[in-house]
Amino acid sequence: MITGIVVALPEELSTLTSKKIDKGCCVFITDTIVLAYSGAGADNARTASELLLAQGVTRLISWGCAAALSESLKPGDLILADTLIDAEGTQIDIQPDWIGLTNTLLSSHVKAHIGSLAESLTIVATAKDKKHLHSQTGAIALDMESTAVAKVARQNGLPFLTIRTIADPVHMDLPKAINHSLNDEGDVVLAKLLAFIALHPTELPGLIKLGLHFNAAKNTLRSVAKQLDRLTALASQAQ
Repeated sequence: MITGIVVALPEELSTLTSKKIDKGCCVFITDTIVLAYSGAGADNARTASELLLAQGVTRLISWGCAAALSESLKPGDLILADTLIDAEGTQIDIQPDWIGLTNTLLSSHVKAHIGSLAESLTIVATAKDKKHLHSQTGAIALDMESTAVAKVARQNGLPFLTIRTIADPVHMDLPKAINHSLNDEGDVVLAKLLAFIALHPTELPGLIKLGLHFNAAKNTLRSVAKQLDRLTALASQAQ
């Protein structure tokens, strides 16, 4: 049994491996776990999931960070989605056995929040927009890739799991520098970021705060990664 993990960002990838993986490619980190570095967004996540299928995976995981939609969530909190809500409002229920077994396994290491995860096709930058999405969908968090991965898993009859940790809380407006420095692939271009900060130094405190939140999210991912072999083995029990 081979587990495929889709990861959108290099910073998220670093919580799983020190191996160099080019965007759009995949690498086995053990005999039974293969990582795909997808890049941001649904299209990239779908392509990466299909690449993993070609490697013979028998279950899929969406791994990385998420934005909080619920005020009860703080940076570093772990989300195990039991339902996904796509950008058109369609609900995808996730088979609960693997979620329950994972929650039990991780309970002594980190508290998981189980609930709905919404899909966003773009970065949701403001607290106002995050609160609006929460009122529309009832989802507790959102990301840009998990729903696309889940759809590929469902189409191929494979077990699916989200491992997502909160980076930005619902009350936080993302610094304008983030959107300004993104390229067409959804990656932050460092030169553009630094140039924007030089022209708008008042953005720096917000970026520092976001960096601290992101580190909390990565620390939780690293904690979960230590249990990855046991976590992936649970999928066989859940089938």
